[in-house]
Amino acid sequence: MLFNSLSYAIFLPIVFLLYWFVFNKNYKYQNVLLLVSSYFFYACWDWRFLFLLVFSTLLDYFTGIKMSEAKSIENKKIWFWLSISVNLGFLGVFKYYNFFADSFAQSIANFGLHVNPWTLKVILPVGISFYTFHGLSYVIDIYKDRIKAEKNFLDYSVFVCFFPLLVAGPIERATHLLPQIQRKRTFDYNRAVDGLRQILWGLFKKVVIADNCAYFANIIFDNADHYSGSTLVLGALFFTFQIYGDFSGYSDIALGTARLFGIDLLKNFAFPYFSRDIAEFWRRWHISLSSWFRDYLYIPLGGSKGGTWMKVRNTFIIFLVSGFWHGANWTFIIWGLLNAIYIMPSIIFNTNRANLDIVASGKYFPSFKDFFQIITTFTLTVFAWIFFRSNTVGQAFAYISTIFSSSLFSIPFFKKGTLSFPTIILVVFFIIIEWRGREQNYAIENMFNKKPFYYRWVFYYILLLLFFLFAGSNQEFIYFQF
Repeated sequence: MLFNSLSYAIFLPIVFLLYWFVFNKNYKYQNVLLLVSSYFFYACWDWRFLFLLVFSTLLDYFTGIKMSEAKSIENKKIWFWLSISVNLGFLGVFKYYNFFADSFAQSIANFGLHVNPWTLKVILPVGISFYTFHGLSYVIDIYKDRIKAEKNFLDYSVFVCFFPLLVAGPIERATHLLPQIQRKRTFDYNRAVDGLRQILWGLFKKVVIADNCAYFANIIFDNADHYSGSTLVLGALFFTFQIYGDFSGYSDIALGTARLFGIDLLKNFAFPYFSRDIAEFWRRWHISLSSWFRDYLYIPLGGSKGGTWMKVRNTFIIFLVSGFWHGANWTFIIWGLLNAIYIMPSIIFNTNRANLDIVASGKYFPSFKDFFQIITTFTLTVFAWIFFRSNTVGQAFAYISTIFSSSLFSIPFFKKGTLSFPTIILVVFFIIIEWRGREQNYAIENMFNKKPFYYRWVFYYILLLLFFLFAGSNQEFIYFQF
């Protein structure tokens, strides 16, 4: 069930009305409704993988209790590693087995040996990376004695399976979400209206910006050998705004939906394309995943305490794992490696916390220095996205080699017609709104709270008009594949 589909437009109001007007006597009844609704939501993708979600939930629930009840460190470790091994085992089989099998066959073929590896003919269970990481953070926190095991299976299940975040995040922490699930929630009109605003903005990002950019990005990347370097640059730019509009749009809809039910989720994006260096970019892009890797991998590896060499080593590990998390393809690993290289100057010279403030705060325009840094960071990011979007490493290098050819200075042109200027205008409009809203505590809708009534509604109607004018097919969100 897609957030941008008619079925979700029917599903959400039904759950909302039942939640506040039928099951509102007790938050436990509301939790039952949320769990049943979440299972239904997930089953709409493929009911056959529902058992995997339930099994993962049961595994972490019981191992968490066993760790809390363990009489010795050794016994606690046994239950801890059982949960880690099984969780990562399922993730490895479904997501990475074919990658390793094919890579092994390709490697030995270089020595003249040919094998036909046995591969799995199954689709990747949607959201497996996200709900697996929910469970992993929970059991790690118990093992580290940061939290106590949750004894109420219903509450824990809602934490793992809450439908707004189930298939593409944000990746929640038990310390943040569980307390909200375990207390009475009262309807707040203003909070619900804020949620609807954020859903509207998320739908605009997805349907108007991302899907229209996707149309041209797909044409260019899928037929890259037919186009000039200048056109390939535009293809990379289209994908850059596609992936941001797509993923941050999903996160906005998820956060807005959760607000309708009186629950706050972790923010996942904070205007990353206005970053002045790569370190700032990763503090603003996919925040829940970046902070997850920081807390559960980077710091346990030693973090920044062991000198420059350890910081460099740990940073490369984090970005390589992050690339691998995104997909079983060498393109993602190179994308992670590139970002690790990009961030090295900040790590080596200890400037990775240099840009903690809001860029050009209180100003209409950035300074020349800020503008130069934003453009430089954005250019490096666009270049890395080429690997992320390409199907193979060879395709990525061929794409890049064409960009750095003499055809880079030609006029961009498509065989299927000239460039879609309406889409470019929409992207420019999107950038302007994002720039104006960057100081509004992340939530773009807050920009209009203090504006006159007519001002706000003119903007909302513009978004709705653009939504209906430029809505294409209901494309899946990019991060469903991860």
